[in-house]
Amino acid sequence: MRFLMKRMGVYAVCFSLVLTGCVTNQGGAGTAGAGGPNVGPQLSSIFDKTGEAVVDPGKPKLDIVVPVFDPGLSENAEDYKEEGVWPELRRAEANRFAVKLKEALEDTGAFGAVRVVPDQTATGDLYVLGKILESNGEDVEIQVEVTDITGDNWFTRTFDHTVDPGFHKNPRNEGRDPYDPVFAEAANRIALELEDYEVADLETIQHVTELRFGSNFTEEAFAEHLDATGRTVELVSFPSEADPMLRRARAVRVRDQLFVDGLQEHYRTFSANMQDSYLVWQEQSLLELEARSEANEKAAGQAALGVLAIGLSALAIMAGARSSSSAGATAATTGAIVGGVVGAKLLTDSFQTSEEAKVHRDALEELGQSIDIDLAPRVIAFQKETVELTGTAKEQFAQWREFLQKIFEQEKTPQVQL
Repeated sequence: MRFLMKRMGVYAVCFSLVLTGCVTNQGGAGTAGAGGPNVGPQLSSIFDKTGEAVVDPGKPKLDIVVPVFDPGLSENAEDYKEEGVWPELRRAEANRFAVKLKEALEDTGAFGAVRVVPDQTATGDLYVLGKILESNGEDVEIQVEVTDITGDNWFTRTFDHTVDPGFHKNPRNEGRDPYDPVFAEAANRIALELEDYEVADLETIQHVTELRFGSNFTEEAFAEHLDATGRTVELVSFPSEADPMLRRARAVRVRDQLFVDGLQEHYRTFSANMQDSYLVWQEQSLLELEARSEANEKAAGQAALGVLAIGLSALAIMAGARSSSSAGATAATTGAIVGGVVGAKLLTDSFQTSEEAKVHRDALEELGQSIDIDLAPRVIAFQKETVELTGTAKEQFAQWREFLQKIFEQEKTPQVQL
């Protein structure tokens, strides 16, 4: 009997080692960590700019355009549930994330006007194009592409942030967005990029902006000043400050900037209207993810114990069958009963716990249905005329650009009344 129990103990230890065999080595000599190998040429990311950006007051400040983010939705709607993405929520986030990045860029003090726009056809010196890669209340990841008006790409990279589990428990964080750090990091990184540009470089970008805006209305008047045959648009020359077409283009651009400035209130209002609901969604989603993780860990642990108990009961039966004594047979029977009952109970608990995890997953999907985008018509007044812009923000912006052409024609022939 003593030999039997000793043998069963050995089997139990071996079985436990098998269960823990899936744990991988996280480092050590001769292994590469998460950051890659520690010998040989290193990745370019180690030379990336770091630290807080310092504003140079002697440099001109570029105006930034931040189009509404790409929500990162799959083209196949059937993938939404599988990916754990709710499209209405993501579309709302696409607007909110653009506003949050705009605010973070403004906080750096390194740029001129920062405007959220429906798409990248708007006019600005610098374009910051964002895409949502992940947003689940706990982890947020965005891709940011920065390109100036000449077509020169400053950089394309991703930024991510994991919300601290205790964030929502801290009363100092009430009303704060737990995603703010990712936008602050992205904005600071863009500001750091200014270190590579001299005053003359930034002035050239601003000149190209003016000429490309004018070319949108009368290409022949500005074509000689720009070379657009290469990968980027090159500044060949700049017209005189007294040039009538340049002055006309500047006058129309002021009106365009005022219109886009008016859009900012729309985007701010949209973000403010979803603020309370969104913060609740973030907090509840984080809690659901934590509960789901705990449930999965509990289920895995209970399943392992259940298998171990059933395995031990099987060993007891085998040992009892080989025993010639009645005591051995009795021990085997008892071990089979106890082990089988305990194992079955633990496996049942495991299945119940897995159902809990499914409930948490379903709750997350339901939370994503609570926010939607709604854009109201806009009425724009110009002199004695009014124009009603309808549809989405993108559609309204396109209608405005058509009306802007009429404004330019009026500046060209002042005697014509709209």
